[in-house]
Amino acid sequence: MGNESVPLNYIPILIFILVAIAFGVVSLLLGWVVRPSHPYQAKLKTYESGSPLFQDARVQFPMRYYIIAMLFVIFDIEFVFLYPWAVDFRKLGLAGLVEMIVFIAILLVGFWYAWRKGALEWD
Repeated sequence: MGNESVPLNYIPILIFILVAIAFGVVSLLLGWVVRPSHPYQAKLKTYESGSPLFQDARVQFPMRYYIIAMLFVIFDIEFVFLYPWAVDFRKLGLAGLVEMIVFIAILLVGFWYAWRKGALEWD
């Protein structure tokens, strides 16, 4: 490091940021130039999930939707915790196994509760 000034050390980072921004801008401009643009009446219609609009978009969602969304997030996060545990399973020993069993049991109780409350019934 010696006699180099601190701002001089940041030049590679600045170059990297400029290249990343230039790549994004060039990609967007190239896509705008190359892509076909043939709008027609059906293409310009408003839609949601392929369904035609039949009511105001500002409606209340049923609570079941939120419970299912929370269960998805919870079980997704569970996998984030399970993967490192599985990698270091032998190092953690019996204490790690017991902790993971308790963790999974708590999640299963929540899943059972949601199922009992009818949030997971498919109509």
